[in-house]
Amino acid sequence: MTIAYACILIMGLLPYVATGIAKKGFEGYDNSMPRQWLAKQDGYRARANAAQANLFESLPLFFATVIIAQIANAPQFRIDILAVGFVIARIAYLVCYVANWPTTRSIVWLAGMVCTVSIFFQI
Repeated sequence: MTIAYACILIMGLLPYVATGIAKKGFEGYDNSMPRQWLAKQDGYRARANAAQANLFESLPLFFATVIIAQIANAPQFRIDILAVGFVIARIAYLVCYVANWPTTRSIVWLAGMVCTVSIFFQI
């Protein structure tokens, strides 16, 4: 398994970390209606839920770029470095979202996007 493929696995699981943060403590949590319960949350729970949605949204482009670059035999070291950069940026994004640091969150979002787009330029 390449480092980039390991990053795909990590990114596939990261949204569930955000979900865990949103549901931490389960105060009044109703498992029969989890989306309605989450919709009523505020503060860090609401931000973690929003981060979870955004993390899921970022997956298709990242997954595609890594797989396409590998199929095209782009330099593996570069793919790996950029994939790790993306994972670090997305972890930082989650931290910034939960901590309510919107400007820093936008900066790390952009850094992650730059990593993903840069993978295409390795082909």
